[in-house]
Amino acid sequence: MTLNLIETIFNYLKEQPEEKFTARQVAEWVFATFPAECQAKKDSSQALKTDADLVQQLAAEIGARRPLLQKRHSEVKTTEGRPRKYYYSSMSDSDEVAAAESAAASVADAGQRRIDERALYPLLSQYLWEEFGLYSKRIDEKRSSNKRGQNGNRWLYPDVAGMEDLGADWHPEVRDCVHQYSDKRTRLWSFEVKQLINRSNARECFFQAVSNSSWANFGYLVAAGINGQDTLKELRMLFAAHGIGFIKLEADNPADSQMLIPARERDEIDWDMVNRLAMENKDFMEYVKLVRQFYQTGEARPADWDVHELHES
Repeated sequence: MTLNLIETIFNYLKEQPEEKFTARQVAEWVFATFPAECQAKKDSSQALKTDADLVQQLAAEIGARRPLLQKRHSEVKTTEGRPRKYYYSSMSDSDEVAAAESAAASVADAGQRRIDERALYPLLSQYLWEEFGLYSKRIDEKRSSNKRGQNGNRWLYPDVAGMEDLGADWHPEVRDCVHQYSDKRTRLWSFEVKQLINRSNARECFFQAVSNSSWANFGYLVAAGINGQDTLKELRMLFAAHGIGFIKLEADNPADSQMLIPARERDEIDWDMVNRLAMENKDFMEYVKLVRQFYQTGEARPADWDVHELHES
């Protein structure tokens, strides 16, 4: 009996909605569940000499049949990045984002391990420190003046910020920072963090990162999850025009995170925008002070940044 791989995969995923499986995991299930069909497939091919060869072939065929599988069954969705994972969901892309945020809030309220967006910030700091030696600082928009009224500072602040006299109205801390910035001893980074990005919110999240990273040398969008077969492709197209990079953050093990799209460097800091951010947000003012201190002393103390606990351990 010949195995109908597409329908077999669909039925397997449908029986376990929202659970995510790699092609290898699905192939191993097929091999264990349909031994007669798998043996017949191996016997009919001279290239498949072992069971391991057969499982590898099944995994490859699952990947090759993905477009047809999703064309026939729109409920089958995939994550982006590697390894790609397959899952069944009857929710729309926008509903997926809302469900992820709601589930994170419920877990946090129940006192379990926090998986909401705020829990991603220290994980990102850990990855940035271990991978790039980057000092980072959390920027909390709630510590802003909001003197411009509702939505006056919308998309203004990044979630995390990594280290010419333009006017007398500049704050003294910012002016001192600029005076010390006589040679390029640092590159300043900006990060917008999201829990989940898919086709429904990819462009909005990207342009939020464009907006609140305009001051920095490097701007990045960061997400713990990225779903949809065209989502990463969309982000790459937007990168070509705007230069914002993308980091896939692995919440379970930050060391496995990946910079899937490297940001394009801007040569100059936008000090006008830095001044606005610092004047209106206490966290960003603290960030500016730390950058200034680095230029004055030539040293950055990990205890002053969000990496101090990692450094001490």
